[in-house]
Amino acid sequence: MRARQMLWSGLVTAAVLGLVAAPAQAQGKEKHKHYVVSSDRAVSVTRTVLIDRGYEVIRVEQVGATRVVYYRPAKKWRGRGRRPVHRMVIRTVDRRVVFEEAEPSVLVDIDVKLKL
Repeated sequence: MRARQMLWSGLVTAAVLGLVAAPAQAQGKEKHKHYVVSSDRAVSVTRTVLIDRGYEVIRVEQVGATRVVYYRPAKKWRGRGRRPVHRMVIRTVDRRVVFEEAEPSVLVDIDVKLKL
């Protein structure tokens, strides 16, 4: 009976420690990229990268400090009109530019151009 009680308390302790350690691992992962550049430069680089990758930039809207870039692939979609429109949000937070809703492959090219 004593051995079973010690085993049970050991399992409970391990489970509690596992639950406490799980949030600590996720704290280092970011889902948005931050840059210390002006929003005008960020939009200019974004437009250049999208055009270089074969996208058509439809429009750039400004809503307060936030800019929304609407774009789509420039090529025809199986001969039946154009492809659907995607959007990328560029907003300023504490003098830093944050990209949201961006495709990871496009964000890599933007990252390279902004660091130059």
